[in-house]
Amino acid sequence: MKHTFCLLLLALIISTASAQTVKTDTTLRTTLDTTRYDSLMKRIANGDKRWPVKKAPYPLPGAILPFKRIVAFYGNMYSKNMGVLGQYEPVEMRRKLMAEVKAWEAADPATPVVPALHYICITAQADPGPKGRHNLRMPFSQIDKVIEMAKPINALVFLDIQVGFSTVQEELPLLEKYLKMPNVHFGIDPEFSMKEGSVPGKRIGTFDAKDINYVTAYLSDLCKKYNLPPKVFVVHRFTKRMVTNYQDIKLRNNVQFVMDMDGWGGPDLKKGTYKYFVQGEPVQFTGFKLFYKNDIKPVPHRMMTKEEVLNLKPAPVYIQYQ
Repeated sequence: MKHTFCLLLLALIISTASAQTVKTDTTLRTTLDTTRYDSLMKRIANGDKRWPVKKAPYPLPGAILPFKRIVAFYGNMYSKNMGVLGQYEPVEMRRKLMAEVKAWEAADPATPVVPALHYICITAQADPGPKGRHNLRMPFSQIDKVIEMAKPINALVFLDIQVGFSTVQEELPLLEKYLKMPNVHFGIDPEFSMKEGSVPGKRIGTFDAKDINYVTAYLSDLCKKYNLPPKVFVVHRFTKRMVTNYQDIKLRNNVQFVMDMDGWGGPDLKKGTYKYFVQGEPVQFTGFKLFYKNDIKPVPHRMMTKEEVLNLKPAPVYIQYQ
């Protein structure tokens, strides 16, 4: 009896110690390494004194940026002209995306790369539609399809909206069932936010900091409600008025904000657009879009190299291909 009791006591001690070890390991895994974070932020600043921005809070544990670079394919499943995501069958699309991922890892070996599918789930329309919104919401079945397409390569999914005559306040809550998934993130395109009543495509639209702050607050609340790691939030931009009052954008510790240079053209034009509308108006992180077709139309008829993109100040941590 005494021998049995000793064995039980020993087993209890080992079990308790093991549980404490697991708890400790979990704690370590879920603690943000602020020293490494600061070092990486300084590295991607590439010597620009305005970056990293001073007002940015440390992210909560589980943040993707700046620990990894995101490389995304952009598009819509109903159109081959809207981007590479809808241009190829899923297997071929994933093969091409992973080739880009490996190429970015080779260009910057110090930064791991995670693939992403950036899906336009609400598209702006010239036709007003039955409710006059000038947009078309994709059926949930198509969003489901994109999420399934991402699984074989463990890709992130971004849901991007072009609101037309609608608003982010109306459209964003409709996507909560997807945004509560840990691997699903969000994007908005000011180009197609037609606050002044113009038909989409006739002129460039706009979002204000108030619209952006609504989104960051909503995403932040989702993260708290569902115990999610920080969300990445992408805003496209290639003109000044596309984003007004940028200095009033509120940063949150569970939303990572990316201002994505969305313009196409030759290398010099793209660098200039980035300099004036992204680098020159710092918010938090930056992105850069590369167009397989439109970038090669003007002289010198080539896309920017990965090395050229990495030399930008700051270096983009989100890369999008259209």
